[in-house]
Amino acid sequence: MTYFLQTNLPIPRIDIGVGVAESPADVAATLQILVVLTILTLAPAILTLLTSFTRTVIVLSLLRNALATNQVPPNQVLVGLALFLTAFIMAPTFGAVYSDAVVPYLSGQITFEEALSAGLEPIREFMFSHTREKDLEMFLDLRGQERPATKADVDTLTLIPAFVISELKTAFQLGFVLFVPFLVIDMIVASTLMAMGMLMLPPVMISLPFKILLFVLVDGWYLVVRSLLASFM
Repeated sequence: MTYFLQTNLPIPRIDIGVGVAESPADVAATLQILVVLTILTLAPAILTLLTSFTRTVIVLSLLRNALATNQVPPNQVLVGLALFLTAFIMAPTFGAVYSDAVVPYLSGQITFEEALSAGLEPIREFMFSHTREKDLEMFLDLRGQERPATKADVDTLTLIPAFVISELKTAFQLGFVLFVPFLVIDMIVASTLMAMGMLMLPPVMISLPFKILLFVLVDGWYLVVRSLLASFM
């Protein structure tokens, strides 16, 4: 402790101030900072709605409901798994954003506006590949827009909600498939208890061990995660 106190370690100083812009470059830099702060503020919404996170976390949550294990796995585990699966799925897209937008902008090859446009393009391609044409047409009709000739003619603000509802439908479809085998177990257990006259015994209490046993025997986490990843390939 004495050694560290005796050595004169430099302590950085951070200055934050507001001044008058003296040139157009200062105004442009200020606007860029505001845009970056806005993007950081909307980062949770961007992560949730513009990536594979929505479908992933919904399917995992429906799986937990199908097992009827209440809070097992806990929300932190499901959200953490969904985040890492999202990072795995979106790695090629994020890599394209970094190589096409971030690197050229940091090296001074393109402007800030060109970097935003280049960085948005891989994300748009990902959303287009998982958006149903029916959903996209609905939002185009509601906005009074004509049928676009190319993908470039589709506004991003129109593409995002179409992508989100497409993801919601796909997630619930996968969730329904997950519910079917567990529903069969519930029906068998309930019918057996009724035939035995054990009407006061909750069927969920008896079916829960059988659900967990079935899920473990078929290596359920492997199948669910593989199905999720395959749905984005």
